[in-house]
Amino acid sequence: MIKTLKGTWLKEWDPEDPKRWDPALAWRTLWITTFNLTLSFITWYVVSALVVRLPKSGFPLDTTQLFWLTAMPGLAGGTLRIVWTFLPPILGTRHLVTFSTLLLLVPLLGWGFAVQNPNTPYWVLLLLAFLAGVGGGNFSGFMPSTSYFFPKRLQGTALGLQAGIGNFGVSVVQFVTPWVIGFALSSSLLGSSQTFTPKPGVSQPIWLQNATFVWIPFVLVGAWLAWTFLRSVPVRANFREQLDIFRDKHTWIMTSLYIMTFGSFSGFSAIFPLLIREVYGKFDGAPDPLRYAFLGPLVGSLARVMAGPVTDRFGGAIVTQVAAMGIFLSALLVTLFTRPTSLEQFPFFVLAMLLVFFFSGVGNASTFKQMPMIFPPRQAGGVIGWTAAIGAYGPFIFSTLAAYTQKATGGFTAFFYGLMVFYALNLFLNWYYYARKGAEKPC
Repeated sequence: MIKTLKGTWLKEWDPEDPKRWDPALAWRTLWITTFNLTLSFITWYVVSALVVRLPKSGFPLDTTQLFWLTAMPGLAGGTLRIVWTFLPPILGTRHLVTFSTLLLLVPLLGWGFAVQNPNTPYWVLLLLAFLAGVGGGNFSGFMPSTSYFFPKRLQGTALGLQAGIGNFGVSVVQFVTPWVIGFALSSSLLGSSQTFTPKPGVSQPIWLQNATFVWIPFVLVGAWLAWTFLRSVPVRANFREQLDIFRDKHTWIMTSLYIMTFGSFSGFSAIFPLLIREVYGKFDGAPDPLRYAFLGPLVGSLARVMAGPVTDRFGGAIVTQVAAMGIFLSALLVTLFTRPTSLEQFPFFVLAMLLVFFFSGVGNASTFKQMPMIFPPRQAGGVIGWTAAIGAYGPFIFSTLAAYTQKATGGFTAFFYGLMVFYALNLFLNWYYYARKGAEKPC
């Protein structure tokens, strides 16, 4: 057993050698980093939970502007993930997780003050939405650094647990937000209430700032835990050395597969509330989007956690193949309910969307099992970070394409048809390179 709690950098570490691996430190790293990753996802998706309340709280925003607010965290998350991809071998786990967690305070505090004034300029809201993407960027630093701590036989389970539980942050913030904004957290210390008008002639007080202020104590605790109990493994590489992953075609194939899985999860998580609002909001007694939107990311996150051990047993490629088929067929099912004639179709729309979330969650776990099997450890960490970075553009891509499709066609059916073409392409790529008998990289 090696000594682990003196200094920042461990002198030696090899998960494949029991004499040079400390499982207690590995699992402690997983749980602390996962706690901070959950807070990162909460910060990343708090905008999606807030936007559906802004128009009726005095903010003069149209539908296109709302979709752009949900798009900006995705744009930032993907871009920042590209940067965070290269940080684990440079900064090490301890410094990376600690300081990345503290960065979450910037958008949380910013949104907490901005939503208290309906006259806050739209460009300020866009900037704050972009800064919320810091939470998305953290994923590409946290996941690769955690992968260094576990042997290949446990990578599917470990990464499935971390990413799956971290993904719960999306559901948590979409579930907690409508509750916590309904009362004053500490008298007027955190600001006064705003006026929410759910329908003409009816108004009630609302505390939008609570949606972000409530998470600040947790962020401070998470940063303290990371600094106190985390250490960094001796996997070092400068920026230039890490660029070798881009010369391997499998980096790009896995990137496409991860866009199909996590891109769908992150993209639909961002726009699900607005989809409900736009597709079914025209009917009398229309459903409150936030009463249902959290179910999608919840199902996807649970699927990711449960699929991790399954991929360790059966292999990532075959599970990805099943996930790709499931996403394709579920998207087809959704199109049957995107032009509804009554609210009776709403439960079927939600069910079809939950199937999309389920299979995307399964695919999130299986693709992360494939990458450590295809690449050596340092490259695998880089590829995990890179694919996660591109997949994080999901909220931006899905939000902008959904807004454009609605404006051009008056609905969202064509949006789902376009996604199905992309899903079919990835179904073939995974089968040809990884899942079929005699595949180039069976995994």
